Amino acid sequence: MITKLSHVTFFVLDQDKAYDFYVGKLGFKVNTDAKMENGFRWLTITPPDQPDLEIALLSPLDGGMHFDEETRQAFKILLEKGALGAGVMNTPDCRATYEELKNKGVAFKSEPKDQFYGTEAVLSDGVGNWFSMTQRK
Repeated sequence: MITKLSHVTFFVLDQDKAYDFYVGKLGFKVNTDAKMENGFRWLTITPPDQPDLEIALLSPLDGGMHFDEETRQAFKILLEKGALGAGVMNTPDCRATYEELKNKGVAFKSEPKDQFYGTEAVLSDGVGNWFSMTQRK
């Protein structure tokens, strides 16, 4: 029986920029940052209040991912368009967090808006992904 999810992957074109965004701007914690002999970088972070969920920030262009060239190029196109992600990040105060992150240079696709499920703003990580930042009702 599967009881828990331990890792998820956010694909990014630039792991250093992703590190700066998630750690430097969002305050996530680095769990693992290691290079393997073949040059593959295993970089995982955890949300501040969710240390048991590791997010792997991985480049689909890296040979260690075992994607064929067509798949790598498809990922590259989608990431360059900022079309991946679509997850939800929770915050206790969407409007205050929006202002804090905006002051740190985080790009937003939408300002905070009241929705039936809570207050939501949509942010971009600058490396290909977007996320709903939501304060639940």
